[in-house]
Amino acid sequence: MKEISSESDPQGDDPALNSRGRPNTHVLQDDASAQQRRVSTTAPQEASCSAALKINDDGSDINTERSTSPRPRGWKHEKALEHSLGCNKSPLKPSPIVVTQGGTISSEPSSTEADIEKLGIECRKSSSSAGSAPKEDDNLSRVGSRVSKDAEGNTYPEGGTSAWLCVFGSFCGLIAILGVTNTLSVYQNYLITHQLATVDVGTVGWVFGLYTFVAFGGGIQIGPTFDALGPRWLVFAGSVCTIASTLILGQCHTYWQFLLNFGLLGGLGMSLVFTPAIASIGHYFLRRRGEATGIVATGGALGGIIFPLALQALFPRIGFAWTTRVIALIQLVLLSIANLLIRSRLPRKRPSKENLLPDFRIFKDPVFTLVTAGIFCMEWGLFIPLSYISSYAMANGVNEALAYQLVAIFNVGSLFGRWLPGYLADRIGRFNSMILFIGLCLVSSVALWLPAKESVPLLVVMCLTFGFASGSNISLTPVCVGQLCKTEHYGRWPNH
Repeated sequence: MKEISSESDPQGDDPALNSRGRPNTHVLQDDASAQQRRVSTTAPQEASCSAALKINDDGSDINTERSTSPRPRGWKHEKALEHSLGCNKSPLKPSPIVVTQGGTISSEPSSTEADIEKLGIECRKSSSSAGSAPKEDDNLSRVGSRVSKDAEGNTYPEGGTSAWLCVFGSFCGLIAILGVTNTLSVYQNYLITHQLATVDVGTVGWVFGLYTFVAFGGGIQIGPTFDALGPRWLVFAGSVCTIASTLILGQCHTYWQFLLNFGLLGGLGMSLVFTPAIASIGHYFLRRRGEATGIVATGGALGGIIFPLALQALFPRIGFAWTTRVIALIQLVLLSIANLLIRSRLPRKRPSKENLLPDFRIFKDPVFTLVTAGIFCMEWGLFIPLSYISSYAMANGVNEALAYQLVAIFNVGSLFGRWLPGYLADRIGRFNSMILFIGLCLVSSVALWLPAKESVPLLVVMCLTFGFASGSNISLTPVCVGQLCKTEHYGRWPNH
């Protein structure tokens, strides 16, 4: 058998080319003992699926025809695969034509299942290498149709491993810091009957007033810092301040020690953790931002259940100093998880004076100014029951044990009140949900707290109802304000 290839130079004077420059193949007669002759030919690439070889019985002439030639087997599968993969690769090369001694043509398959699978792998590799996306975009492709996009072109996975790990990290962080915030009533009630028994009750209230002011007011500066630098160092610094404040609290004896340590240092630590824990959620969720923030906010309510019951059980057994050390150990574990998991994903701003300092020009927006004023007044009202419910109960003859438990009951209601408003907000509107639950707070205060006095059932119902309704202040406030700004300003605007 002799083998003749049609791959000749079209410019040369080659008998293998016809007058049109297309390949011809002449079949040579060889020994009678040869069982078959094999001629390999490669048609032009653009005609590979439509050209066929026609051979006379005497083996003298071979012509190339484009319209009547049979297509190689498997070509439909190849074309369908290329179309589905969006691959622009050229078709597979045609297989050799086998010419037997009698001039009969038998064509081998043009592609096997392995060839098609290999083509698919190559197409997928080429499409992925053509636009090498960052790791976060890989996560976006995995969640498919759940991805949301805002007006600025930022994408949000609305779920996925990285997003829910960030939610869990923020959840743990809020247990550690808001657990203390939701236990202010217990601390205040203990101090006015022990270390600060000789100090006026109104003066003692400044300790916890300063704590609340620094904790939530510090976001004015911490928010822009988060937008520029991300959450890592903020959460770490806040963890150090929080744990140090709790440990030192057990060694305080005078009013000024409590004011500077708990009010100032503890409030600063709370603010440094709280702001990034809430703002980082906005980097992963847009359409489901209310629900995700609500899940995170339930961490604070859960801490508000754990810490008061722990303080009530440990104060008489191991004393104030060792109780604060136990609380510090719990915070250490929870804040370690928060430091590992809280992350941002959208591009950060370059650190500069303009990006790191508060921008009060945003108050030129009348909508933002009115929303800020409304939330400012709302916070004044929502923290009054949380701070004074235990001392109010004891002043009306309720025993000390139940007075501590009222705080835990308050946070049981808040546990559900932080998730449900966020869930509803994504469906009925963020501001609509906020107005609805603030109205419920007003009704519970007027209808239940004012006439309660020494009535334990009314106090319990009031704590559950007000706790449920007031839970929306943590889960909905950043979501409502975030609706008025770009996500890259999500740390700055909600904290003004």
